Amino acid sequence: MAYAGDLTPREAFELVRDDPDAVLVDVRTDAEWRFVGTPTGLGTEPVFASWLPVDPERFLTELSAAGIAPGSGRKVVFLCRSGQRSVAAAETATAAGITPSYNVLEGFEGPLDADGHRGAVGWRAAGLPWRQS
Repeated sequence: MAYAGDLTPREAFELVRDDPDAVLVDVRTDAEWRFVGTPTGLGTEPVFASWLPVDPERFLTELSAAGIAPGSGRKVVFLCRSGQRSVAAAETATAAGITPSYNVLEGFEGPLDADGHRGAVGWRAAGLPWRQS
C-alpha cells in the first residue's frame, strides 16, 4: 500500500471530526457534489478538489491552495464515489510528501451492486451526515 491506509466511512468521519488538524478531501466531480451530496458534520468544511480529469500536478496545486502541504503531518482523508479515485489521490498525495494520507473505503455511495445500483454501502449508507445542494 502506497498510502497510510484505508478507513471505513465511520472511521474517516470520526478521525476528521475529532482531530482539528485533519481534513477530508472530496475528490469527486462538481456534478457529484451538486447532485449527489456532500459530507457534513465534520467540524470543518471538506476540501473539494476533483481528481478528474486526471492531472496530478493540477490536483496537488489545488491541495496546496487549500493549505494541504507536504511535510505538515496533517492527516488527509480522501473520499470519492466508490473508493477507487480516492486511492489514486491518496497515493499521489503520499508520493508528494503529504502524509499521512488515507482512503475512505466504499466512498460516498459505494460500488455498483448486482442490479447496477449504488448506495447499499458508503458514507450515506452508514448514516453519516451529508447534504444535497
